[in-house]
Amino acid sequence: MTLKQYLPLIFCMIFLGQTFAQEKEQEQENDPILTTLDSIYKLNEVVLSANVIFGSKFEARNRTGSSYYISPAEIQKFNYTDINRVLKSVPGVNMYEEDGFGLRPNISLRGTSPERSAKITLMEDGVLIAPAPYSAPAAYYFPTIARMHAVEVLKGSSQVQFGPYTTGGAINLISTPIPDNFSGMAEATYGSFNSTRAQARIGDSRKHFGYMIEYLNYTSDGFKDLDNGGNTGFDKNDLVAKFRVNTDPEAAVKQSLTLKFQYGDEDSNETYLGLSQNDFNATPFRRYAGTQIDNMDNEHTQFTATHVLDLSKDFRISTTGYINSFKRNWYKLDKVDAGNGSVGIASIMNDPFTYTEEYAVVSGAANNAGDALMVKANNRAYDSRGVQTKLDYHWRGDQTFHDIEIGLRYHTDEMDRFQWVDDYSITNGIMNLKTAGIPGTDSNRIHNATALAAFAMYKFKYKDLTLTPGLRFESMTLARDDYGKNDVDRTGIDLSSRENKVDVWIPGIGFNYNLDNRVSVFGGIHKGFSPPGSTEGQDAEESINYELGSRFSFGLLSGELIGFFNDYSNLLGSDFAATGGTGNLDQFNAGEVNVIGMEVLLNYEFLKENKAFSLPVTFGYTYTDSEFRNSFSSSDELWGDVAVGDEMPYISKHQFNAMLSLVHKRFDLNLSGRYNGAFRTQAGSGAIPADQEVASNFVIDMAANYHLTKHLSLTGNISNLLNETYAVSRVPAGLRPGLPFAAYGGLRFGF
Repeated sequence: MTLKQYLPLIFCMIFLGQTFAQEKEQEQENDPILTTLDSIYKLNEVVLSANVIFGSKFEARNRTGSSYYISPAEIQKFNYTDINRVLKSVPGVNMYEEDGFGLRPNISLRGTSPERSAKITLMEDGVLIAPAPYSAPAAYYFPTIARMHAVEVLKGSSQVQFGPYTTGGAINLISTPIPDNFSGMAEATYGSFNSTRAQARIGDSRKHFGYMIEYLNYTSDGFKDLDNGGNTGFDKNDLVAKFRVNTDPEAAVKQSLTLKFQYGDEDSNETYLGLSQNDFNATPFRRYAGTQIDNMDNEHTQFTATHVLDLSKDFRISTTGYINSFKRNWYKLDKVDAGNGSVGIASIMNDPFTYTEEYAVVSGAANNAGDALMVKANNRAYDSRGVQTKLDYHWRGDQTFHDIEIGLRYHTDEMDRFQWVDDYSITNGIMNLKTAGIPGTDSNRIHNATALAAFAMYKFKYKDLTLTPGLRFESMTLARDDYGKNDVDRTGIDLSSRENKVDVWIPGIGFNYNLDNRVSVFGGIHKGFSPPGSTEGQDAEESINYELGSRFSFGLLSGELIGFFNDYSNLLGSDFAATGGTGNLDQFNAGEVNVIGMEVLLNYEFLKENKAFSLPVTFGYTYTDSEFRNSFSSSDELWGDVAVGDEMPYISKHQFNAMLSLVHKRFDLNLSGRYNGAFRTQAGSGAIPADQEVASNFVIDMAANYHLTKHLSLTGNISNLLNETYAVSRVPAGLRPGLPFAAYGGLRFGF
């Protein structure tokens, strides 16, 4: 049975609502006075939950490294379903969009390579969530932000706890927790492009057990116009269930066991093919006829079991076992043969005048009865599993506080590529299957990894000074077995194998010093690391990363100012099809790179003395500058030929975000604007060539919530209020537009 066949049963189980206690908690997190003052109070030391990095704004603002906590109240303000829009308020986060809905984000932290978010540590509830984090980390799966409770972003020093990617930072998505009391919620929205969202959950906690069940369906017809008509949207489902059993709350030694199940599927009519420059200028939301059958079909399943042992209020051991499986087939146009040999779609979009005949075929302007359109079944199956345990113990001395955290993780993952190509003819803009490919004849190989990771971090606090030295160890074996295109039964007659073993120590240290109740200074230094590929002897990506910053609060103004410098001794590039490469996933040495930047975050409350209204404003700015210190050549379109002094591609030098809210107990109005500076699509220096530029854009979003009762609210939000037409990237193949004006309205009910 499919998930949709279970829906009547699911909805019978799920009531409407959200606890009033949760509403009060969110109100407190959004209180401008609390958010102004919490960073200057003395840290009340606690042992955090097993599945979070820091767990609250208060904890985030008292770390020795840069960190940001997006609270439930902040997520609910705009009711976003796009992770790109959620993260735009966080300084130091660079990203480029792809589909307009955030289905497959490309996220960078402090100048790491953004493609497919492959160079940052991605987690859900503290568990690695990329399909195959070591052997194939490209995030073709990304958890649905609409079902998340909060988001944690950790950058800078003292991130030895989280790996294997330690250069830019880590993002942890916190799913809906089991509530403290019987509660539930239901929400339904409808809007532009026939987009719908239906979400419901229910949960409760009793003395010895608790549970939470949540379902989300999100669909849209899409905003692009396919030649000859057709749906360019998607249909996504998510189901999450959590069950906990625990000892008596008054027991001397407390224990709990939490089981989590998550299932998600996606059917999206997405394509790799964008538009030529002339077509984008004329009709930016067009989709060529040659993409009419492009489709992404995927399923994701997760099982986790988390045991927490509280030996005392100061000593906790938490252990999580996890299994993630992800299978997908992105069936998409890859090449065109108009009688002159096959040509990749990226080459056609970059130079449609040279490839006139191929462009005519892909755009449906010319008929071709041959095997003209080569549609690749980019079929892959992923498996990721492991067990991780963490010991956290703290004690107090005379004017001192001590905490030691020790962690260990054993992890394996695998990616199985079994792909083929079908050839289509095209007549009057309609594609017809001409020659069916044989599965396994295009790509037939398995990538796998086995990794053991351990870390220790010591936190020492004396009066106003906090120090956090730490050390991480990663030992991994990365392998590939290629059975070849002629051995689809995998007998091994043409088997080609390779293996790369890597052991690395990753040290780091951070500090925080409270100058007084208004100003603190923090910073640190740590080693950045990203795993290499499976080619024997290939070097890993390594860097030394520095940061220095200050958090401050003066009257109604609070914020932070941070400078960072990442000194890469060896940057790794990856050959992704998503960035115009061949898609073989091989990594290559890009050599020495320097990344320098600044992050600014300011918060101000205009109506602090007003008891009826609050008017908080937030401003964030990020400056990122990069420079290659050596030259090299690459066949990947994203890199090309690189010379000393060139800048990294797909990193905006300047970006800022501003958010203004008017809050009353009965309603709130929210306005958010984001400026994303121009960036180059190939490494280079000086003025950006027109055919290698994605121009700057400024996009404004608006949201409103009106509370009819304590339990029932009207919701509304508008994305791209000014209906700005803008490009977001030139990869995988051609220019791609951002989401145009889109309006949504709905009802939220909770108890």
